Amino acid sequence: MQTKTSMLSGPIIRNAVKEAFMKLDPRVMFRNPILFVVEIGFIITLFLCFFPGAFQGSTPAWFNIVVAAILLVTLLFANFAEALAEGRGKAQADSLKQTKKDIVANKWVGGEIKQVASTDLRKGDIVVISQGEMIPGDGEVIEGLASVDESAITGESAPVIKEAGGDFSSVTGGTRVISDQIKVRITSDPGESFLDRMISLVEGAKRQKTPNEIALNTVLISLTLIFLIVVVTLPFFGDYLNIEIDVPVLIALLVCLIPTTIGGLLSAIGIAGMDRVTRFNVIAMSGKAVEAAGDINTIILDKTGTITYGNRMASEFIPVGGAKQIEVGEWAAISSMKDETPEGRSVLDLMKKLELGYNESSASGGEFIEFKAETRMSGIDLSDGRKVRKGAVDAIKRWVAAQNGIMPTDLDVAADKVASAGGTPLAVAVDNRIYGVIYLKDTVKPGMRERFDQMRQMGIKTVMCTGDNPLTAATIAREAGVDDFIAESKPEDKIAVIRREQAEGKLVAMTGDGTNDAPALAQADVGIAMNSGTVAAKEAANMVDLDSDPSKIIEVVAIGKQLLMTRGALTTFSISNDIAKYFAILPAMFMLAIPEMNTLNVMQLGSPMSAILSALIFNAIIIPLLIPLAMKGVAYKAVSSAQLLKRNLFIYGLGGVIVPFAGIKLIDLVIHLWV
Repeated sequence: MQTKTSMLSGPIIRNAVKEAFMKLDPRVMFRNPILFVVEIGFIITLFLCFFPGAFQGSTPAWFNIVVAAILLVTLLFANFAEALAEGRGKAQADSLKQTKKDIVANKWVGGEIKQVASTDLRKGDIVVISQGEMIPGDGEVIEGLASVDESAITGESAPVIKEAGGDFSSVTGGTRVISDQIKVRITSDPGESFLDRMISLVEGAKRQKTPNEIALNTVLISLTLIFLIVVVTLPFFGDYLNIEIDVPVLIALLVCLIPTTIGGLLSAIGIAGMDRVTRFNVIAMSGKAVEAAGDINTIILDKTGTITYGNRMASEFIPVGGAKQIEVGEWAAISSMKDETPEGRSVLDLMKKLELGYNESSASGGEFIEFKAETRMSGIDLSDGRKVRKGAVDAIKRWVAAQNGIMPTDLDVAADKVASAGGTPLAVAVDNRIYGVIYLKDTVKPGMRERFDQMRQMGIKTVMCTGDNPLTAATIAREAGVDDFIAESKPEDKIAVIRREQAEGKLVAMTGDGTNDAPALAQADVGIAMNSGTVAAKEAANMVDLDSDPSKIIEVVAIGKQLLMTRGALTTFSISNDIAKYFAILPAMFMLAIPEMNTLNVMQLGSPMSAILSALIFNAIIIPLLIPLAMKGVAYKAVSSAQLLKRNLFIYGLGGVIVPFAGIKLIDLVIHLWV
């Protein structure tokens, strides 16, 4: 996105406060059973504020009012956490909606152009978009080539090339053509475009609960029911012991016993997890996809464009016929000075890397000879009459032979060595002499080995798929540091390896951008399609990377793990801090009638009423204090599951016991003076 929305921006906070009150509607609260129980407790205590003798209780009216107020604040804080998480998604959606304008489209009808509103376009219509015009809807380029500004969608200022007939033919409505002209076939009806789906997906309110979240909700609801039964039966035990327990005290006990902290933050954690992926310029089609990313065991990656640059890069100068390396490099560089192809620029880069100098002035005034498919070579005719050429070995051999040149005996050996390693040999010649061979190879991107090491520390296996021969594939796999590779790979091979891993109970992720990747993207548990790819790939995947950076799957996995860790950490903290609340309220309820219970009053709280109010207040204020952690997520480090468990138990388990003891004691010191 172009505009990154701050979590604490004024409009978001104001809207979240408003939403916190609106969410008090029982029909809304019913979707969160834990908070719904708290709301029922609030309604009962509010009723007792006006009718204190309704249940023949002995608590003073002011106590009922304070308990009701604290419960209301607890509900508002929990609703605020969810509304704040939703607010960031809605703010992003609003910024995307600004991209959706009523664009005038040049519809191609019967060989003529007819101007219509973009909202009138339907799937299958053909439109013509020229330089400076907005693309009126999602589609595929069927004719032409153009540079497209996708910054409104991706936030990246660099334009991308879209052309017919390739894997980069997909265009998105709301983007702008900045050069040339293209003809596009519309692939979606109004309301069904990629931008429409993005808007609905980033609005947190429309997020569906994931299986993991549903399971955790079930556990929390079960705990709530158990404690509800315990609290409801307490008055009967009290009657047997001749102890009167008032309804507001029972409600306070119930609210402190049930896991209100995680209940109030659970939805916010899930929404914030999807939000973090979205803010990373990846659109997740569901929360399930983000969560599944956190449990990934195997990642399938394409070689070209993912692990390697995809362009052949010069990596070595090999002299032949008694020439020296510096001579090969010098003539290769002179022939490439006006060569704007990736291969030509890589020759100059290799010269700098090897710190080899050459006389640039010798090419001044020369005539550049562009590469042609017929000649299979390029070069330069120097002003002094010499001719320099580089190109395919057999083409250079014929060119030199035509000038009665002598073929070096070691030329074929050098060329075969490069070819057998999976590279491409280019011969370099001046007039009738061949000086050597340029070794071109598909170069591994910098830092990929470190990234794969990081995955290995996460416990994730990496598998590279490539159409190259086994020798080339093995060389690239060794350089990149992947765990396994599949050479001469076909689409069905990718599906086969995904199914094999899944049959072993593993979760599999894959990246892809072509139509041939669509079946595997659909089969994978987490399929990330490139935004620059085909419509078929984006439809099959459950995530779309707007930046078209295939290696970003590593960050997606980290975000998924962070989501799971955050949920687990805050659940541990929530359940742990209930222990301190037990020691605050239970002795306060019984120690007057049962003096022996005072032994449990380890915090030495001032009075029964101050103890109950202190526990309730802490229960309320801990929710907003944890909102930043829920929204930002627990910091993720690539360590083993055992180490993560030990760390979380120490920080959030032990911390969840210590913090409430200190917090409740401090609150009690203040309240006891008033009570």
